[in-house]
Amino acid sequence: MDATVAAMPLEGRLEGREHRFPVRVYFEDTDLSGVVYHANYLRYMERARSAMLRAAGIDQRAAFEAGEGAYAIRDLAIRYAAPAKLDDTLVVASRLVTLRPASVVIHQRVIRDTVLLTDASVEAAFVAPSGRPRRQPADWVAAFERLVWQGEQGKSWS
Repeated sequence: MDATVAAMPLEGRLEGREHRFPVRVYFEDTDLSGVVYHANYLRYMERARSAMLRAAGIDQRAAFEAGEGAYAIRDLAIRYAAPAKLDDTLVVASRLVTLRPASVVIHQRVIRDTVLLTDASVEAAFVAPSGRPRRQPADWVAAFERLVWQGEQGKSWS
């Protein structure tokens, strides 16, 4: 197991403007061939995005319960490069690459050690309880401004 992953808290951590989230592959994540079922990478990425928001001080649940709204995935592009297998220790690295008044674009990679397994770009739109797009809360935008990746999307991954 990568020592960096072993030392990582359960919720992951922000390293500069990048959030790193640990994932362990369990039997339930795999298909009959013994590799992670393709849709489970989306689950890993969803967990990592939620943990990133919490690390940034954003309380999605409070906003939802107050009737402000919630995020809905507007667009998703994903590329699978290599498989993960039972008991692998993975990291989901997330970078906020675009901040708009009513949405964010987050670039995410799932890696095992230094091997890229999956690469995705996810646009999440903030929507009112009615389902219509609305501006994100001002304090969320302020938190996101501190996280927006300054490099090119997909470039300079360490």
